[in-house]
Amino acid sequence: MNIEEARSAVIRGEISPVELAGAVFERIGAVEEKIGSYVSVRKEHALSQAKQAEDSIRSGDTPALPGIPIAVKDNICTKGIKTTCSSRILENFIPPYESTVTQRLGEQGYVLAGKTNLDEFAMGSSTENSFFGRTKNPWDLQRVPGGSSGGSAAAVAADECIAAIGSDTGGSIRQPAAFCGVVGLKPTYGRVSRYGLVAFASSLDQIGPVTKTVRDSAILMNVISGHDPLDSTSAAVDTPDFTSALGRDINGMKIGIPKEYFIEGLDGEVAGAVKEAIKQLETLGAVAVEISLPHTEYAVAAYYILATSEASSNLARYDGVKYGLRVEGDDLIDMYMKTRDEGFGPEVKRRIILGTYALSSGYYDAYYRKAQQVRTLISRDFRKAFETVDLVVTPTTPTPAFRAGEKTADPLQMYLSDIFTISVNLAGVPAISIPCGFTSANLPVGLQIIGRHFDEESVFRAAYAYEQATGWHRMRPRLQE
Repeated sequence: MNIEEARSAVIRGEISPVELAGAVFERIGAVEEKIGSYVSVRKEHALSQAKQAEDSIRSGDTPALPGIPIAVKDNICTKGIKTTCSSRILENFIPPYESTVTQRLGEQGYVLAGKTNLDEFAMGSSTENSFFGRTKNPWDLQRVPGGSSGGSAAAVAADECIAAIGSDTGGSIRQPAAFCGVVGLKPTYGRVSRYGLVAFASSLDQIGPVTKTVRDSAILMNVISGHDPLDSTSAAVDTPDFTSALGRDINGMKIGIPKEYFIEGLDGEVAGAVKEAIKQLETLGAVAVEISLPHTEYAVAAYYILATSEASSNLARYDGVKYGLRVEGDDLIDMYMKTRDEGFGPEVKRRIILGTYALSSGYYDAYYRKAQQVRTLISRDFRKAFETVDLVVTPTTPTPAFRAGEKTADPLQMYLSDIFTISVNLAGVPAISIPCGFTSANLPVGLQIIGRHFDEESVFRAAYAYEQATGWHRMRPRLQE
């Protein structure tokens, strides 16, 4: 079931929230050992929440998510429930407060199925950099589900939850959504509160939904969006009813196809599926025009300076003093060093070192300042493009899901997995990845639709029109024995 179907069934009394939760946990019990989507499964807590949702419905209250089991990425704080960021340094950390997003989900009656696996501190593109082990792609257990929200995407694809919440810093919702054949939205920066999201790169991070359909994505956005005084980067803008954009035709909508995204290195089958999807959009009335986003080639370099610099600053707080892992040393400095050495994994250490270097005296202007200037140019590219088009359409990823271990020895190749998603975070605009086909090896392909700042409605409108005209979103993996 998706959210829409589950909600209707609950409201009509065809299934109770407790039965719905029970069915999801039965599924988790059957397939989780193969996939490894979750860091922790919250069965008893969830059944208690489901009972509350049941009582609420009996009393005449019908929230937006009445007893709907939803998984939450394990870098989003849940009060009284472990939030590890898939890192040894936070292995036993229990937050004393609730994130705004999970609080809003709770107010609408959701059930927390569990906390999903991720690349440690959201640093990675494959969910192989987790202290708790890698997550597998439900379409092919030898392949990665993408990252860093790989646990969330795999859980949705394998029906281990009705929907999930992830976070996206450089593609961490959209890339796993593409690899796992589900729908993933990165909202406009500031649209969804980051309060309670454990920071990786604060000027890039954004929480968003991972769902089975575009409508489900819009339903969750109605719940989690909105200004939050607890987050200084939260935008004071009105939250529309995102579902109202669904079902409106896209006749006459102009979609820009950036020539920089159809380049050497783009997998032939991915390119073919995306081009067919563009033809389908044209059949539905959209007008496709070639555009240029000329600074795209600098996006990866700029991103990995800015993101690592912010990570270096944000992760300085993990020193063994106030919370998290502490490894005793001969003195205070030795304790700091041993704690961070044993607490962080190799990829996190790599990024802290890169960021510290970029911010260091004598290199700040050459690297960090220059990267900020490139970021401005990339933002201008999008602003200029949106003067003539309504949306920008691209592949979500340059390849389908790759094999586990294939890129772990070459960080640069891993970083290039996000080449088509990173610019969106640098510019702060919204983008969705939706299924648009399969390769000959039966691996999903994702189509990325990018919109203007705070124009998620147009993104949803086009994505829904395409989804309804095709059947890719109905495909489900047959989990290998």
